[in-house]
Amino acid sequence: MQGYHPRVAPDDSHRAFAEAAARDGVVLEPASFDWLGEQGHVGLERVAKARRDPALVAPVTAALAVLAAIYSRLKGDVSVLHAARENLLLPLDLVHVPTGTVVELDGAEHFTSSRLVALELYARDADVAFDIAEHEELCRVWRATSDALSRGMPAKGFGFGGVGRERAYRDALIDLATPAMGHPPVVRIAAPDGDGAAAYLRHRTSLLALSGA
Repeated sequence: MQGYHPRVAPDDSHRAFAEAAARDGVVLEPASFDWLGEQGHVGLERVAKARRDPALVAPVTAALAVLAAIYSRLKGDVSVLHAARENLLLPLDLVHVPTGTVVELDGAEHFTSSRLVALELYARDADVAFDIAEHEELCRVWRATSDALSRGMPAKGFGFGGVGRERAYRDALIDLATPAMGHPPVVRIAAPDGDGAAAYLRHRTSLLALSGA
């Protein structure tokens, strides 16, 4: 798979999710891609251009427009993306390598006011394999708690207290860049309680389809 890099083992919730899937014959593993890095949508554009694939032009251009708008709305400093390292790749939770399908398992820290801002900028027909409105509602339910989780932590490009905004931007980067680069839509699964095995069971039927089971 072009640009694919295996990663180290996931955390406990991701591991439990992957182990439950493996018992059903669905092999998922953490990974990264060369178009998903510290440079964000700047790096996405760079890698897509280097591929010289005409099929990428329209979807990547559309994704870049939305990602730039999200980054700006979240008050990110775009000069930081331009100055970031090209070779620092961001980890994905899990990937079904045979199909190239990205599976993201979202704990409570993903359901924040910043994530809601990002989701509201998605097109309603965005190419994702999850219910955008449902995730927006989870943000409204959890944000009072989740906004406080990393409130005092700085993030490159977002400044002091910027970790939540950085996470929201990177979630959007994964959601929108993945199909733009020719992969299936991202499967994003809510697990605010941190129970990976239970999250797998809730989505078992759709995930079994990955392996043709």
